[in-house]
Amino acid sequence: MTSNVTEFIGVYDADSTLIGEASYWIGARLGRTHCSLCELTHGLFTQKSEWKACAKELSVPFHTFHRNDAPTDVLTAINGAFPAVLIRTNDGLSVILTKNALGSFDGNTTDFAQWLSDYLINY
Repeated sequence: MTSNVTEFIGVYDADSTLIGEASYWIGARLGRTHCSLCELTHGLFTQKSEWKACAKELSVPFHTFHRNDAPTDVLTAINGAFPAVLIRTNDGLSVILTKNALGSFDGNTTDFAQWLSDYLINY
């Protein structure tokens, strides 16, 4: 039942500044940096159209932040373990996908979106 769930929140292992974005992009191309959530939601330069479509089909919003622009309560819940996906319910925040779990999708956006949908159905 999703009535208690108000949103999903994803936090990237990258900063939203121009320098942060450029550093991540270059580092990712050179194999020096990696964010498994970025792989699921973004292509080479922009958000994947597949992700946009999948996110619209979820019954709750999916909001994303970077390490440097996430709300304090989200950062507290993550406790420095980036990237992560959290769920906000009427009872508070919980981390539901960690770096390793996000990596297990191996960049497959459809599988990630299906997992989120199934999570809501079984919540």
